[in-house]
Amino acid sequence: MKTKRPLWDAYFMGIAHAVSHRSTCDRNHVGAVIVRDNTVLATGYNGSVRGLPHCAKTGHMMVNGHCTTTVHAEVNAIVQAARIGVAIQGGAMYVTSSPCWNCFKLIANAGITKICYGKEYGTDTALVKKYARRAGIILKRTAVLN
Repeated sequence: MKTKRPLWDAYFMGIAHAVSHRSTCDRNHVGAVIVRDNTVLATGYNGSVRGLPHCAKTGHMMVNGHCTTTVHAEVNAIVQAARIGVAIQGGAMYVTSSPCWNCFKLIANAGITKICYGKEYGTDTALVKKYARRAGIILKRTAVLN
């Protein structure tokens, strides 16, 4: 019996979903994967600053409805690439939730040319869509494999 192989976008969203299970913030589990030429370059999930206690254990530092203890998955993926010396310019990012405005700015400045996201999260999605178009970045809602 022949099984149907997933398309690349669905495949990488599945990996982002798996990465999200490493999240240390119990409010929202988000995973991100940076890919170029169908090869995974870096991953990230939302969690506390390296070496500091996780907010799931110590409580959330809330500002305007957001936990500010947490470093976002997109940022952690970009930082991981930088730490290991991997160029991500021209790559794509797969993230389980739509990026916030601050993450979008970092993604754009890192040279990512395509962002695929799962669920819409937060109030920044319309702003991100507007500026993604202006910057020539493909922004695409993509289902996660089950």
